[in-house]
Amino acid sequence: QNTREATPLIMLSSRGCFVAHGTAGARAPRMRHAAAAPGRMIMPRRPVDVAAAGGEQQQPGAAIQPFHIAFPVRDVEEARTFYTGVLGCSEGRSANTWVDFNLYGHQIVAHLVKGYNASNSANAVDGDAVPVPHFGVALTVDQFHALAARLRARPGFKFVIEPHLRFQGKPGEQWTMFFHDPSNNAIEFKAMTNPANLFAKYRVD
Repeated sequence: QNTREATPLIMLSSRGCFVAHGTAGARAPRMRHAAAAPGRMIMPRRPVDVAAAGGEQQQPGAAIQPFHIAFPVRDVEEARTFYTGVLGCSEGRSANTWVDFNLYGHQIVAHLVKGYNASNSANAVDGDAVPVPHFGVALTVDQFHALAARLRARPGFKFVIEPHLRFQGKPGEQWTMFFHDPSNNAIEFKAMTNPANLFAKYRVD
């Protein structure tokens, strides 16, 4: 009899987040669906066993660890309004000069740098002048279109690159959109038409 304690793992699919209940190495863990939202994350009752979940570098579809990024903003309240009111993040810890946000289960932290205004360069990607640096999240196709529709419905909202499909017919086929936050930080949201190809290795010419 297997006496190892069952460990719930977070898994992603086209329907959102799942919590898989089972023992590491079990053949078919029992899954319970949970709705995914920009400001919510399904957390395990104890830390996920990274090795059991697929090794130090995890593959698409395996349990994932939240990503963390800290970035400068010119005004904390302005950033708070944008990331919660426009992108739908929930807020975590904060101080007078910084604030944590939950962006689709990932921790992003806006730090005050007075007078900051991000300067962007651009790189040609499949016919688009992609602003760099940038950050964002790889969503499901349904999540991508829901976010795009919500942003388009906001009066005066401007895209740097309008939502569209790029790399059509290739392994890297994906939906993408770019826009700036109030401090001019470039943000991209994308969605692979085949999520298994997110890390597919091939030459793009």
